[in-house]
Amino acid sequence: MDPDGLRIAITGAARDTGRLLAEAFAERGAQIFLSARDLGAARRVADAINQRGAGRADAFHCDLAAPDSVRGFAAAVADRTSYLDVLINNGAAYIEGDDLADVSDDTIESVMAAGGTGTVLLTKHLLPLLRASSRPDVVNMISACGEVGHRRSGAHPAFYAAKHAHAGLAEILSHRLRPEGIRVISLFPPDFVQNGPRQADSDLTAQSVIDCVVFAVGQPRDCFIREFHFEQVRTPHS
Repeated sequence: MDPDGLRIAITGAARDTGRLLAEAFAERGAQIFLSARDLGAARRVADAINQRGAGRADAFHCDLAAPDSVRGFAAAVADRTSYLDVLINNGAAYIEGDDLADVSDDTIESVMAAGGTGTVLLTKHLLPLLRASSRPDVVNMISACGEVGHRRSGAHPAFYAAKHAHAGLAEILSHRLRPEGIRVISLFPPDFVQNGPRQADSDLTAQSVIDCVVFAVGQPRDCFIREFHFEQVRTPHS
Protein backbone atom coordinates (compact mmCIF):
# COMPACT_ATOMS: atom_id res chain seq x y z
CA MET A 1 0.00 0.00 0.00
CA ASP A 2 1.23 3.44 -0.97
CA PRO A 3 0.23 6.00 1.69
CA ASP A 4 0.14 8.68 -1.01
CA GLY A 5 -3.31 10.23 -0.96
CA LEU A 6 -4.50 8.60 2.26
CA ARG A 7 -6.63 10.84 4.45
CA ILE A 8 -5.62 10.49 8.08
CA ALA A 9 -6.87 12.12 11.30
CA ILE A 10 -4.49 12.18 14.27
CA THR A 11 -5.20 13.44 17.78
CA GLY A 12 -2.55 14.84 20.10
CA ALA A 13 -0.37 15.68 17.11
CA ALA A 14 1.29 18.93 18.22
CA ARG A 15 4.31 17.29 19.84
CA ASP A 16 6.25 14.12 20.53
CA THR A 17 4.81 10.88 19.15
CA GLY A 18 1.73 12.49 17.63
CA ARG A 19 3.80 14.96 15.69
CA LEU A 20 6.16 12.23 14.50
CA LEU A 21 3.15 10.20 13.31
CA ALA A 22 1.81 13.16 11.35
CA GLU A 23 5.22 13.80 9.80
CA ALA A 24 5.80 10.14 8.94
CA PHE A 25 2.57 9.80 6.99
CA ALA A 26 2.85 13.25 5.41
CA GLU A 27 6.34 12.38 4.16
CA ARG A 28 4.69 9.47 2.35
CA GLY A 29 2.16 11.76 0.66
CA ALA A 30 -0.84 11.49 2.98
CA GLN A 31 -3.31 14.26 3.72
CA ILE A 32 -3.30 14.86 7.48
CA PHE A 33 -6.03 16.29 9.69
CA LEU A 34 -4.14 16.87 12.91
CA SER A 35 -5.49 18.11 16.20
CA ALA A 36 -4.27 19.23 19.61
CA ARG A 37 -5.50 21.14 22.62
CA ASP A 38 -3.10 23.94 21.64
CA LEU A 39 -4.29 25.13 18.22
CA GLY A 40 -1.23 27.33 17.75
CA ALA A 41 1.09 24.37 18.25
CA ALA A 42 -1.00 22.25 15.89
CA ARG A 43 -0.77 24.96 13.24
CA ARG A 44 3.00 25.10 13.56
CA VAL A 45 3.19 21.36 12.89
CA ALA A 46 0.87 21.67 9.90
CA ASP A 47 2.84 24.61 8.51
CA ALA A 48 6.10 22.67 8.79
CA ILE A 49 4.55 19.71 6.99
CA ASN A 50 3.12 21.88 4.22
CA GLN A 51 6.45 23.60 3.65
CA ARG A 52 8.08 20.25 2.90
CA GLY A 53 5.69 19.72 0.00
CA ALA A 54 5.03 15.95 0.15
CA GLY A 55 1.73 15.45 1.92
CA ARG A 56 -0.58 18.17 3.19
CA ALA A 57 -1.83 18.97 6.67
CA ASP A 58 -4.67 20.93 8.25
CA ALA A 59 -4.66 21.84 11.95
CA PHE A 60 -7.63 21.80 14.32
CA HIS A 61 -8.33 22.36 17.98
CA CYS A 62 -9.54 19.33 19.90
CA ASP A 63 -9.64 18.85 23.65
CA LEU A 64 -10.56 15.20 24.12
CA ALA A 65 -11.73 15.95 27.65
CA ALA A 66 -14.44 18.30 26.30
CA PRO A 67 -17.24 16.58 24.33
CA ASP A 68 -18.21 19.74 22.44
CA SER A 69 -14.61 20.15 21.31
CA VAL A 70 -14.52 16.53 20.13
CA ARG A 71 -17.71 16.96 18.16
CA GLY A 72 -16.39 20.20 16.71
CA PHE A 73 -13.22 18.53 15.45
CA ALA A 74 -15.19 15.68 13.87
CA ALA A 75 -17.52 18.14 12.16
CA ALA A 76 -14.60 20.21 10.87
CA VAL A 77 -12.99 17.14 9.33
CA ALA A 78 -16.31 16.18 7.74
CA ASP A 79 -16.49 19.67 6.20
CA ARG A 80 -13.18 19.04 4.43
CA THR A 81 -13.46 15.45 3.27
CA SER A 82 -16.18 12.97 2.33
CA TYR A 83 -14.19 10.03 3.68
CA LEU A 84 -11.38 9.19 6.09
CA ASP A 85 -8.95 6.32 5.59
CA VAL A 86 -7.27 6.25 8.99
CA LEU A 87 -8.11 7.53 12.46
CA ILE A 88 -5.18 7.47 14.87
CA ASN A 89 -6.38 7.80 18.47
CA ASN A 90 -3.13 9.11 19.90
CA GLY A 91 -4.12 11.96 22.22
CA ALA A 92 -3.82 11.23 25.94
CA ALA A 93 -2.50 13.08 28.96
CA TYR A 94 0.24 11.15 30.78
CA ILE A 95 0.45 11.75 34.53
CA GLU A 96 2.74 10.20 37.11
CA GLY A 97 2.08 9.23 40.70
CA ASP A 98 1.99 6.13 42.88
CA ASP A 99 -0.88 7.25 45.06
CA LEU A 100 -4.35 8.41 44.05
CA ALA A 101 -3.79 11.53 46.13
CA ASP A 102 -0.73 12.54 44.10
CA VAL A 103 -2.84 14.54 41.63
CA SER A 104 -5.95 16.72 41.92
CA ASP A 105 -9.52 15.61 41.32
CA ASP A 106 -9.68 17.88 38.28
CA THR A 107 -6.62 16.21 36.77
CA ILE A 108 -8.07 12.75 37.32
CA GLU A 109 -11.34 13.84 35.74
CA SER A 110 -9.56 15.29 32.70
CA VAL A 111 -7.36 12.22 32.16
CA MET A 112 -10.30 9.85 32.40
CA ALA A 113 -12.48 12.01 30.16
CA ALA A 114 -9.85 12.30 27.44
CA GLY A 115 -8.70 8.69 27.42
CA GLY A 116 -12.17 7.23 27.87
CA THR A 117 -15.14 9.36 26.87
CA GLY A 118 -13.34 11.60 24.41
CA THR A 119 -11.77 8.73 22.50
CA VAL A 120 -15.10 6.90 22.31
CA LEU A 121 -16.92 10.02 21.09
CA LEU A 122 -14.35 10.91 18.46
CA THR A 123 -14.35 7.38 17.06
CA LYS A 124 -18.15 7.45 17.03
CA HIS A 125 -18.39 10.75 15.17
CA LEU A 126 -15.68 9.91 12.62
CA LEU A 127 -16.95 6.39 11.96
CA PRO A 128 -19.26 7.51 9.11
CA LEU A 129 -16.25 8.96 7.28
CA LEU A 130 -14.28 5.75 7.88
CA ARG A 131 -17.18 3.67 6.55
CA ALA A 132 -17.05 5.77 3.38
CA SER A 133 -13.41 4.74 2.78
CA SER A 134 -12.39 1.76 0.67
CA ARG A 135 -9.61 0.90 3.18
CA PRO A 136 -10.50 2.13 6.68
CA ASP A 137 -8.25 1.67 9.71
CA VAL A 138 -8.63 2.75 13.34
CA VAL A 139 -5.25 2.88 15.09
CA ASN A 140 -5.21 3.04 18.88
CA MET A 141 -2.06 4.23 20.59
CA ILE A 142 -2.84 2.68 23.97
CA SER A 143 0.00 1.74 26.36
CA ALA A 144 1.23 -1.27 28.25
CA CYS A 145 -0.70 0.37 31.11
CA GLY A 146 -3.80 -0.94 29.34
CA GLU A 147 -2.62 -4.55 29.59
CA VAL A 148 -3.98 -6.75 32.36
CA GLY A 149 -1.33 -7.24 35.05
CA HIS A 150 1.07 -4.54 33.87
CA ARG A 151 2.74 -2.81 36.84
CA ARG A 152 6.05 -1.49 35.53
CA SER A 153 5.08 2.08 34.71
CA GLY A 154 5.28 5.01 37.10
CA ALA A 155 2.01 6.33 35.69
CA HIS A 156 -0.78 7.44 38.00
CA PRO A 157 -3.61 4.95 38.59
CA ALA A 158 -5.97 7.25 36.67
CA PHE A 159 -3.78 6.88 33.58
CA TYR A 160 -3.91 3.11 33.99
CA ALA A 161 -7.70 3.32 34.26
CA ALA A 162 -8.01 5.52 31.16
CA LYS A 163 -5.85 3.16 29.14
CA HIS A 164 -7.90 0.16 30.22
CA ALA A 165 -10.97 2.02 28.97
CA HIS A 166 -9.25 2.64 25.63
CA ALA A 167 -8.22 -1.01 25.42
CA GLY A 168 -11.79 -2.12 26.10
CA LEU A 169 -13.06 0.10 23.30
CA ALA A 170 -10.48 -1.29 20.87
CA GLU A 171 -11.26 -4.88 21.84
CA ILE A 172 -14.97 -4.70 21.11
CA LEU A 173 -14.60 -2.52 18.01
CA SER A 174 -12.13 -4.99 16.51
CA HIS A 175 -14.76 -7.69 16.83
CA ARG A 176 -17.76 -5.66 15.70
CA LEU A 177 -16.19 -3.70 12.84
CA ARG A 178 -14.27 -6.61 11.33
CA PRO A 179 -17.24 -7.78 9.18
CA GLU A 180 -17.31 -4.31 7.57
CA GLY A 181 -13.64 -4.53 6.62
CA ILE A 182 -12.61 -1.88 9.14
CA ARG A 183 -9.31 -2.84 10.74
CA VAL A 184 -8.78 -1.90 14.38
CA ILE A 185 -5.06 -1.83 15.18
CA SER A 186 -3.90 -1.31 18.77
CA LEU A 187 -0.42 -0.70 20.15
CA PHE A 188 0.58 -1.37 23.77
CA PRO A 189 4.09 0.05 24.14
CA PRO A 190 5.72 0.28 27.57
CA ASP A 191 7.09 3.63 28.75
CA PHE A 192 9.38 4.76 25.92
CA VAL A 193 11.65 7.65 24.99
CA GLN A 194 11.32 10.08 22.12
CA ASN A 195 14.94 9.71 20.99
CA GLY A 196 17.53 7.01 21.47
CA PRO A 197 20.04 4.71 19.77
CA ARG A 198 17.48 2.01 18.86
CA GLN A 199 19.69 -0.80 20.15
CA ALA A 200 18.80 -3.99 22.01
CA ASP A 201 20.11 -2.70 25.35
CA SER A 202 18.36 0.68 25.05
CA ASP A 203 14.90 2.05 25.73
CA LEU A 204 12.16 1.61 23.16
CA THR A 205 11.98 4.75 21.00
CA ALA A 206 9.01 6.62 19.57
CA GLN A 207 10.32 6.05 16.05
CA SER A 208 10.20 2.27 16.50
CA VAL A 209 6.58 2.53 17.67
CA ILE A 210 5.73 4.74 14.68
CA ASP A 211 7.38 2.29 12.30
CA CYS A 212 4.94 -0.36 13.58
CA VAL A 213 1.98 1.91 12.81
CA VAL A 214 3.20 2.68 9.30
CA PHE A 215 3.83 -1.03 8.69
CA ALA A 216 0.37 -2.13 9.90
CA VAL A 217 -1.52 0.54 7.96
CA GLY A 218 0.47 -0.36 4.88
CA GLN A 219 -0.52 -4.03 4.81
CA PRO A 220 -2.91 -5.38 2.16
CA ARG A 221 -6.53 -5.71 3.23
CA ASP A 222 -6.30 -9.45 3.86
CA CYS A 223 -3.90 -8.72 6.74
CA PHE A 224 -5.56 -7.67 9.99
CA ILE A 225 -2.87 -6.92 12.56
CA ARG A 226 -4.92 -6.56 15.69
CA GLU A 227 -2.36 -5.73 18.37
CA PHE A 228 1.30 -4.91 18.91
CA HIS A 229 2.76 -5.91 22.29
CA PHE A 230 6.34 -5.04 23.17
CA GLU A 231 8.94 -6.61 25.44
CA GLN A 232 10.03 -4.14 28.09
CA VAL A 233 13.69 -5.04 28.34
CA ARG A 234 14.43 -2.55 31.06
CA THR A 235 12.76 0.30 32.86
CA PRO A 236 13.31 3.54 30.92
CA HIS A 237 16.03 5.82 32.30
CA SER A 238 17.43 3.03 34.52
